[in-house]
Amino acid sequence: MSDTNFWLFLAAALVIAAIPGPGIFYVAARTLSEGRASGFASTTGTALGGLVHVVAGSLGISAIILASAELFAIVKFVGALYLVWLGIKTFRSAGRTLSLESKRVGGTHAFRDGVLVEALNPKTAAFFLAFIPQFLDPAGASPTLQFILLGAISVTLNTLADVVVVLMASATRTQLIGRPHLMRRLTQGSGVFIASLGLSLALARRPANG
Repeated sequence: MSDTNFWLFLAAALVIAAIPGPGIFYVAARTLSEGRASGFASTTGTALGGLVHVVAGSLGISAIILASAELFAIVKFVGALYLVWLGIKTFRSAGRTLSLESKRVGGTHAFRDGVLVEALNPKTAAFFLAFIPQFLDPAGASPTLQFILLGAISVTLNTLADVVVVLMASATRTQLIGRPHLMRRLTQGSGVFIASLGLSLALARRPANG
């Protein structure tokens, strides 16, 4: 890979990581409703889910899914239903989310949810397949290894942005934790927002070149 390609990729990846997207909003909602530990666990999970797409993209699996209307629809709707279910679950838990300690035991669940939410999002697969190949060097080393390297860097930058969001959301939650009514409304709002991400995913269209 040429130095020019790499630095162009890095600049583009930094800009993309800084732009708020569904992943950032998801971990923010989990942090606001469940606390910092859950937020970090969710971030770690979405990072692993992102790496799943990187590997799948490098092996051609993502291209197969995007090329098939049926496979795309299956993955999309499973991911959408999972997000809606998480949103409803978060909304219903609002009455129990009244302390900083209330949800720390759920880190494993938050991690699992993060992995599944990201891995079952075909829009992430479409993004990697559209973005990374622009910076690959056909005359360089293995295109597969180049894809994995650039994909891993992109996931890392996105994860760092998520970490910043978790810290900010956690600070906001700490300020509101002594106000049960506001915390309840905040958690309910987080649940509604997570569910809306699922509805948005359900309405996503398969890329025209898929």
